Amino acid sequence: MISTADFRRGAKIEYKGEPCEIIDFQHVKMGRGGAIIRTKLKSLKTGNVLEDTFRSGEKFDTPHLEESQMQYLYAEGDFRYFMDTETFEQIPISVSHLGDANRFLKENMIVAILKYKGEPLTVELPTFVELAVAETEPGFKGDTASGGSKPATLETGAVVKVPFHINIGDVIRVDTRTAEYIERVK
Repeated sequence: MISTADFRRGAKIEYKGEPCEIIDFQHVKMGRGGAIIRTKLKSLKTGNVLEDTFRSGEKFDTPHLEESQMQYLYAEGDFRYFMDTETFEQIPISVSHLGDANRFLKENMIVAILKYKGEPLTVELPTFVELAVAETEPGFKGDTASGGSKPATLETGAVVKVPFHINIGDVIRVDTRTAEYIERVK
């Protein structure tokens, strides 16, 4: 059980029969009455964001979520196939469930898959991934003074801003949370 006093961003509760993640919350103290908590909840099943208000002290069940390490195998149509690293069971997950994670998936990558009652909900990528630059404009000598950046298409199809000295074939480290260039890998 989780109480409203334990609410924090990223906490997961079971609300109206489905698992939800707390995106934002605010404690509001009314004049003489008790405090209320305004929350924004994201459904882990559908991705919908809903707002609701709770009385201080209300309790919620914590959803029984299972996390398993899986290896990304291949893409076929609108599905991406993953294999459990322990049982070797393969499961398909639709691109719509993957969301932004689909941009950084590389074959043989190990990811964490969150399941609720055996049904896969979300895919959590490693924080940093190393990907090769497939396409970018060449940098010109003297461009570095402005400290600017240029777009680069990575081997997975994702487009990120990189410094001018990055060329086609370079391997770069990218933060999957913000889709930002971190550094060139040697």
